[in-house]
Amino acid sequence: MRRKIQFAPGFYYHLCNKSNDGKTIFFDERDYARMIFFLLFYQFPTPFFNIGRSVSYFIEHTKFNIAQEAIVQMRSKQQVELNAFAIMPNHFHLLIQEKEKGGISSYLQRLEGGYAKYFNAKYQRGGHVFRGSFRAVPVEKNEQLLYLSAYIHRNPRSLEAWTDKEISYPWSSYQDFARENRWKELLNPNIVLNQFTTQKFYQEFVDTSTAKLKENEIHLSHLFLE
Repeated sequence: MRRKIQFAPGFYYHLCNKSNDGKTIFFDERDYARMIFFLLFYQFPTPFFNIGRSVSYFIEHTKFNIAQEAIVQMRSKQQVELNAFAIMPNHFHLLIQEKEKGGISSYLQRLEGGYAKYFNAKYQRGGHVFRGSFRAVPVEKNEQLLYLSAYIHRNPRSLEAWTDKEISYPWSSYQDFARENRWKELLNPNIVLNQFTTQKFYQEFVDTSTAKLKENEIHLSHLFLE
């Protein structure tokens, strides 16, 4: 897969991909939970088995049944660091730091391939689920980083049921920034949160952002919008 940019360890990137046909690929809680599992645990090269069982456990207990000792061990081989995310019905947005060379490419290949295999089996279909080439934009300025964080977390406002309720949307990291981090060390928001004295100030920043108000009024060439 050819990329217009070269990923480098230590740098942050805005990543996004849509469904291949632009249609919904996340229909129910199990679909979203499956993608959450991939987002969190594919930061590590560790192979996972019985993912369906972990997803079922999550649906019942709102957490995954992966032992803390296993997570500590996996983190020593972390390829990427997940900093923020939003899963929408037909696409996803990520703020990711590459930890080791080739980490992002490996991460997205496993994430998209894993979800495609699950989706095609569940819905008895074949072919590509995601577009063949994901979008990637390097984060070059702090202003861009902060805007991107707000943009990712305000994405759910495009869904009528979640407009002005984005903080409660369960399939983004907004509540993990503004309230308690549900994922602990599997999600690191500090590159953004450390710039705010309180989580409440971060919430105010997001809630008053121009992101996702009217996309045709936003002219930032270093960001892309979905």
